[in-house]
Amino acid sequence: SLTHRFLHGGLPPHFLAAAPPGKEFQEWMDAYWAKDAQEAFRLERRSPFQRFIELVMARSGEMFEATRFTAECGVSRGTIMKYLTVLEATGVALVVRPFSSRRGHEIISAPKVYGFDTGFVCVQRGWTQLQGEGLSLLWEHHVLNEMAARAQAVTLRYWRDKQGHSVSFIRASEGRKPLAIECAWSVNDFDPAGLLAFARNYPEARLLAVTTDSELSFHRSYNGKAVEFIGLAEAVREAAVGQGPVV
Repeated sequence: SLTHRFLHGGLPPHFLAAAPPGKEFQEWMDAYWAKDAQEAFRLERRSPFQRFIELVMARSGEMFEATRFTAECGVSRGTIMKYLTVLEATGVALVVRPFSSRRGHEIISAPKVYGFDTGFVCVQRGWTQLQGEGLSLLWEHHVLNEMAARAQAVTLRYWRDKQGHSVSFIRASEGRKPLAIECAWSVNDFDPAGLLAFARNYPEARLLAVTTDSELSFHRSYNGKAVEFIGLAEAVREAAVGQGPVV
């Protein structure tokens, strides 16, 4: 089930285990520090780097502000940005930057950072059972992971305005209409406010809602705007249109 996948994560030993990861997170950290981070990126201090990873997982899916991490990790803002570069380069974090035409009311600089594995996100958030908001957040992670893995040439952004409206992901490429992708756990959970706000700014955009229960695609109209409800497999195909083959 998806709840098992979210709690255990996607790493095969953790996914197949009877219980979600716990101490296994520390074992993974030991291997990651030794094999991928320390020598390749010339990192000298392990404890602030490990603390940074823990915080990234705990705040996964949120807008990233480097200054929030400096005091808790005991390092400078420059070091925090270096740490983020390491996580992005090694695939431990997916950095989604904002989509904007530089309108005065849009967020134009702060990225959103997602941990690569939902199991580790659950560990750091202290989640052992999932419901409501937790399911929606992890579904958004899962959609991003699948699109990033299977349609690797795609560059995804997110959109947010200063009034708090947001859209999970935007695929924008030269010569194509923006594709706005909102993630919702179920059709009944879907809130059209973010997509409609985006459509007011970008009326040519195509609006998609990706839910767990949209196996057969269909349309609904909200204030005269058509929203297409689709499943994950179709979302991956749509994101990859014109970008190369789906893996």
